[in-house]
Amino acid sequence: MMKSQTLIAPAKINLALDVVGRREDGYHLLWTVMQSIALADRVMVEVGPDQEGIKITCGAAGIPSDERNTAWRAARLFMDAAKIQDGVHITLEKNIPVAAGLAGGSSDAAAVLAALDQLYPQHVSRELLFELAARIGADVSFCLLGGTALGEGVGEILTPLPAWEQLPILLCKPNFDIHTSWVFKRFRLSDAGSRPDHRAVLEAVQRRDLGALAEASGNVLESVSLKAYPELRRIKNLLTEADAALAVMSGSGPTIFGVFRDEHASAAAQVYLTKKLPEDTIILRSKTIADGPREDTPYVPFS
Repeated sequence: MMKSQTLIAPAKINLALDVVGRREDGYHLLWTVMQSIALADRVMVEVGPDQEGIKITCGAAGIPSDERNTAWRAARLFMDAAKIQDGVHITLEKNIPVAAGLAGGSSDAAAVLAALDQLYPQHVSRELLFELAARIGADVSFCLLGGTALGEGVGEILTPLPAWEQLPILLCKPNFDIHTSWVFKRFRLSDAGSRPDHRAVLEAVQRRDLGALAEASGNVLESVSLKAYPELRRIKNLLTEADAALAVMSGSGPTIFGVFRDEHASAAAQVYLTKKLPEDTIILRSKTIADGPREDTPYVPFS
């Protein structure tokens, strides 16, 4: 008998990001405050003995349908851990821009884990579920948790923070990709310049003080991405001109986002940046939320 579950897979932004060291295996150690936003993919998971292997269906261009896809790997790891032989069919509806620093692939993987956990309850412990998430990728653990959290290690050591909901966000992604590995290979802490004030960032999040967050925040990876791609600095400056309380790069980029005090301001900024930036720039309004993967509701982007 076939069973199915459909979940929403929210995107992620980094409200602050610092590099604090490096492991012996070369991976950089991070200190970052991560935040779920309403922009989301839709992930449907169907399982049953009539399914064969793991199959991925996605209408978006450039999305692999084999083990290169994090959603595929999530299904494989879960089914192996649960010792279940059923086949899995995953259908992805992509709304999160690809290779944008918004954890779209990681969020899809987290949604697959969450859906399978609901379809096969009590087969995998919560602890093991998060262990599987960390094995897939650094952001998958946070995407499974959702909301607002401090990430340490390579991002997999999570401390939940009070959820900061309903902050209006404007996302701006230029028409090029930046690969995370490329950024980290070129990152030098000595070139990072201003770094986030860890204590002040956490206090600002605790108090929901946007002004204090803007003063204390930052993303040290901007020292690589903004230097290599001047268009990113221009976007950041335009967001500031449009009265964003905070304008910062998400992850390794290339998406730059602005945080606004109200939706009227974010709507006005969207109009302003649409006039100023190339037509192929993706400019989307969203807002912060308190959820990770959740029951399906229709995705309605801001107009």
